[in-house]
Amino acid sequence: MDLNAILDLEPVDGARVGRGPTYPWGGLYGGQIVAQALVAAAAGVEPGFEVHSLRAYFIRRGDHHESVRYEVDPIRDGRSFATRRVVAHQDVGAILNLEASFQRPERSADVETVELPPGVPGPDELEPGSWSPVFERAMLPPERIAALSGRDGAGRAMGWFRVGVPLGDDPTRHAAGLAYVSDDLPTDAVVRAHPVRDEPQHVLEASLFSASLDHTMWFHRPFRADEWHLHDVTCHTFVDGRGLALGHVFSESGTHVATFAQEVLLRDSRDRAGQTPSG
Repeated sequence: MDLNAILDLEPVDGARVGRGPTYPWGGLYGGQIVAQALVAAAAGVEPGFEVHSLRAYFIRRGDHHESVRYEVDPIRDGRSFATRRVVAHQDVGAILNLEASFQRPERSADVETVELPPGVPGPDELEPGSWSPVFERAMLPPERIAALSGRDGAGRAMGWFRVGVPLGDDPTRHAAGLAYVSDDLPTDAVVRAHPVRDEPQHVLEASLFSASLDHTMWFHRPFRADEWHLHDVTCHTFVDGRGLALGHVFSESGTHVATFAQEVLLRDSRDRAGQTPSG
């Protein structure tokens, strides 16, 4: 199933219904639910408005064997902004709550204060590899990241992403495409900032549990999610089992097109058993 099929929601009894691929871990991928909820939110917004931000809370683990029903509350339609609330449902109940804000583009100053790191290798210089056929990915290995200028935070994770099929010219589908792939790196950044980062992979797989708690995005400038973009993600704090990851998204030409933030739940079973992880 490609991303266009994932984003094609079916109108059913005043709601929108979406489906997705089968994922190896058995649940739903958070990026899918956010992307579909955004498409549902935009469906009733007047032409001329474009999404500029969204905030989503993951409520329950989804089931990839079930379709997802998206119910939309049209909170406000103003002259400059429109707001929508979307609740995603499965048989277990609500699995996600999302709010999205849309704006009519307006003339203003354009000031970029965050830059593409100088010296970052392009996607063609890196080894491609992705866990999903929905998107392509080219990750920077840790030694290449260490040679780049720093960002605030720790546990830096970086990679180039693009969805695997052309998405047409609808800006909403490109925003949804970016939302889909932006859920991939936050957990990596949190793990790399945590004391367990130096543990062998088999220990991490046996000891760690992770889940996305919420996901927020701000869309700054026009982009196409079917073209390469660099995601540069760092962890800004970790407490009470929650790590906050902040990511900047850049086009190949260096334009800062979007920013996202995600809080990740990361639990070490040895902590819960009264043991202290090494590292």
